[in-house]
Amino acid sequence: MASQKLTSYLTAPVSAAPLAVFRIIFGGMMLASIVRFMLKGWVTELYVLPKVYFPYYGFEWVKPLGETGMYALFGLMALSALGIMLGLFYRWSAVLFFLSFTYVELIDKTNYLNHYYFVSVVAFLMILVPAQRHFSLDVLRKPHTWVSHVPRWAVLIFQLQLGLVYFYAGVAKLNPDWLLEAMPLRYWLPAHTHLPLIGPLLDKVWVAYLFCWFGAFYDLTIPFFLNWRKSRLLAYFTVVVFHVLTAVLFQIGMFPYIMMVSTLIFFSAGFHEKVLNWFRSIANVRQPAFPKFAELSAQPLLLNLLALHFILQVLVPWRFMLYPDKLFWTEQGYRFSWRVMLMEKTGTAFFYVRDPETGGETEINNRDYLTVAQEKQMSTQPDMLLQFAHMLRDDFKRKGISAPEVRTETYISMNGRGSRLFLDPNVNLAAEQESFLPKTWILPFNDDKLQQEAVGQK
Repeated sequence: MASQKLTSYLTAPVSAAPLAVFRIIFGGMMLASIVRFMLKGWVTELYVLPKVYFPYYGFEWVKPLGETGMYALFGLMALSALGIMLGLFYRWSAVLFFLSFTYVELIDKTNYLNHYYFVSVVAFLMILVPAQRHFSLDVLRKPHTWVSHVPRWAVLIFQLQLGLVYFYAGVAKLNPDWLLEAMPLRYWLPAHTHLPLIGPLLDKVWVAYLFCWFGAFYDLTIPFFLNWRKSRLLAYFTVVVFHVLTAVLFQIGMFPYIMMVSTLIFFSAGFHEKVLNWFRSIANVRQPAFPKFAELSAQPLLLNLLALHFILQVLVPWRFMLYPDKLFWTEQGYRFSWRVMLMEKTGTAFFYVRDPETGGETEINNRDYLTVAQEKQMSTQPDMLLQFAHMLRDDFKRKGISAPEVRTETYISMNGRGSRLFLDPNVNLAAEQESFLPKTWILPFNDDKLQQEAVGQK
């Protein structure tokens, strides 16, 4: 009985206007982001010039396509984003955008950002909805496909996805460093004291605490305030202020703007109808007069697929509980969990390759292999440290050493704490295998005795 009521609620007809506006906004923001990425030369910098790449575990087959191939891929991505925005050959555009964007992101985990993951997730959801059947060029091509209403789930899934992003970002802030030490904001904010109006306040400790506590409250509650009609306008004003501040204080690209426009999906159908009427007046087109509902033949299958998707979205951020020690220290289970700007972590990694037959050992200059960005990210993340060790092993095998041993002395400073040894320097990383199991060669964060023993044995 309860499942029938839920199904009836999810499949009930609602206005297609919010879905159409979201399609236009999402496609337009992606097109602008891709063009910006290409104009700044980041395609060449990140996907052509590096000598090596750090693929995700299980996706080692994803490789860069060379300069011509990468620019062609970004060109395809831009065209598909334009297709999404205009609703032109929409289904093909949505599939191509999801595949091309996600492929690029899988090439090198050096470039991982939460909002890139968010874009891939939303792009996947865009494939499943009939967003092209209202105010689109596909409707102009095939007028009989026009609908005034879509199933409620087609709009609800984007509200739910945004809500999960915000909520888990808030949950991630419920940690001692953020709430009790105001870190890393206490470290970051004083760098912006030159800003007008708010600048003189940013070196005050109480301001860092205010930002931290408000940030946690904001993330945990904003989906509910946006969903409540009476608080929606004030909540959206808060969204704009919050993300404008983050854009000014922390250079994090398009993410603040993507979130500002995406949260419009919470507004009423009447608001989105007004937006579309404005577009119609510019394009000089009329909406058909008779209402029509989008009948989706595969709807039960889609609902089951979406249920699986959101179960994973709820569970994946908690996978860090399967690993020992402090999450920010080990970073096991850190990615894909909506943890945004929660730590200041720097590392220095020294690698040594030893020939067991001669006993000779070579200290590695990391820059002979890695870009500045790659070395920075690799030096703090254990899976990337392991990958680099394997790269060195394979390279020295090609140079004639049959079974090279690779060890590292890596030192980490996190959230204002002093630098400390990160990995066991006595472990031959060349012999360690990547897996989802806990990495036993990460030294415990709070065990000074083990730290001292590791240093003494190396």
